[in-house]
Formats: sequence, structure tokens, C-alpha cells
Amino acid sequence: MQPIAISCGEPAGIGPEIAVAAWAACRGEFPMVWLGDPSHLPEGTPWQAVPTAADAATATDFPVLARDFGAPRVPGQPKAAHAQGVIDAIADGVALVQAGACSALCTAPIHKEALIDGAGFAYPGHTEYLAALAGRDSVVMMLACDMLRVVPATIHIPLADVPDQLSAATLTDTILITHAALIRDFGIAKPRLAVAGLNPHAGEGGKMGREEIELITPTLDALRAEGLDIAGPLSADTMFHAGARARYDAAICMYHDQALIPIKTLDFSGGVNVTLGLPFARTSPDHGTAFDIAGTGQADATSMVAALRMAAQMATARAL
Repeated sequence: MQPIAISCGEPAGIGPEIAVAAWAACRGEFPMVWLGDPSHLPEGTPWQAVPTAADAATATDFPVLARDFGAPRVPGQPKAAHAQGVIDAIADGVALVQAGACSALCTAPIHKEALIDGAGFAYPGHTEYLAALAGRDSVVMMLACDMLRVVPATIHIPLADVPDQLSAATLTDTILITHAALIRDFGIAKPRLAVAGLNPHAGEGGKMGREEIELITPTLDALRAEGLDIAGPLSADTMFHAGARARYDAAICMYHDQALIPIKTLDFSGGVNVTLGLPFARTSPDHGTAFDIAGTGQADATSMVAALRMAAQMATARAL
């Protein structure tokens, strides 16, 4: 396997700390290389500059494709001067994966406000920037852990806007991208999908809303006619207990909290953010920059470890 590229993320956050800790946990399993300014690594980190990504496989210390961000790191205090370096590290990671020099991309958390202030970052977040770099119009966010995979059909919008944002086209794209990714990235030959309703009790026959009758069911029926194995629309309150989870490979939810509350309840520290629909495997820890604990030694690398291992698994599945 080629190394997994790790983009540094926001230097003032916990990204440098969890990257080093995750490398220590996974170094015997697969190679990886960090893209960032080595002066931002935790004090005392044994690191090694590598001239190319391929050299990471033989590195004895934390392998770094070094960049100079032009300003020191102060934990908890993001600097606009770092913004372009952070953006370039993501773009370089994508370029390495697309060129075949790296097998997957794992991104450390970014701080969008710092990127906007320092470099006029024009994207809502990582996902949209990665889609633009890859030339993809439609990508999907999945949150995954060992016990559950969830995909929200709508993401960071007010709950009041969800019914208007849901459409047959949006739901169809989300389901088809998820179905294809489960085959390609997770090695599931015949994916089983469960789709939640929007309303309580999946609308209860129209008594609690008509979106299930007028939009969700016809969309699912059309996809079932194409051969997809889909259950739903289901009442979301009965979809996530152990017995229900055993009946599907991924759950499609209608809005952010409907998807994220169950997975964060089941595995708060080990969840992984996966972008589906890209021409390469991309994962990220399912948390933010945690400025309040950056540099204190309290950062938990569990999600970063899980993200790296999932990136390696996805890269392996794509290679088969």
C-alpha cells in the first residue's frame, strides 16, 4: 500500500498532536505521511523529513513532507498567516492521491473562520473543497464506526428548511452514491440500506406529515425497481437498536441530528467522517479543532486512529 496522506489541518488545534499519536498507534499496520510545518509538531516529536511520499514507508520517525507556514504555532490561537499553508496541504494531499503516490487522504480538522480571514477560503468546509478539487458536483457525508454507518440527506441547515431542501433528486443522489460507495469502498457486494422517514412514526399514514407519502416512498420505490435493497421509510426511533442495525449496512437519514445523534451515542470517540463520491478515499476524525485543550496533552486520538484505519481499509477495498 502507498502511504496515507495526512493533511495537517489547523495548526493551533489538536491536529498535530493526534496525528503523531495516531502514527504511533498505526505505524506497524500501514505507511503514512504528514503534510505540514514540522515546527508545529508537539515538542519532542521524533520526526523525519522525507523527500517524497514513497520514502515514508521506510521512515523510522514521524514522516513529514515539510512545508514552511511562516509563523510559529500557538496552541488555541489560530493565525491568519497559517491559512494558505493549511489550504495548500489539503490540495497537495489530493494531488498525491490522484497521482497514485498516496493511497488515501485523511484530513485533520480545520478552522473555517481562520481560512476565510487569512486566505479568503470560498468553501463551506472540507467536503466542498475536496469535491471542487476532484471535479465532482455531488458528494455525500457518511459518519461511520464499527457499529453503524449513517448518511444525512441534508446536512448543516436549519431544521425548518429541511422539508424544502429534500427532493427526489437529492434523495436519489444520496442513496445511489452511498450504495456505490458501500460496494467500492467497503467491499459489500449487495448493500442493504435503511431509509428513515422525516416525520415521527414515518408520518403515520399521513397523520403526522405527508413527505413520506408524496416524496420519500415514491423515490424509494423507483430505486427498488432498479434492484436496490432498501427498507423504508422507517420510523427513526426504532432504527438504531442492535437488532435493527443488524438488518442494514447503512442508514440514510433526512437531517443532521437524526443521523448523528445515534452514532455519537454509540461511539462518541471512535466515529469517522467519510466523504463518499470522490475518486479517492477520504476520511477525517469526527470532531473539531478543540482549541480549549490544544497543547495540554488531553487530546484523544481515538477518532484519528479510526480514521486512518478506515482510510487504509477503503484503499484496500478499492484496490481489489
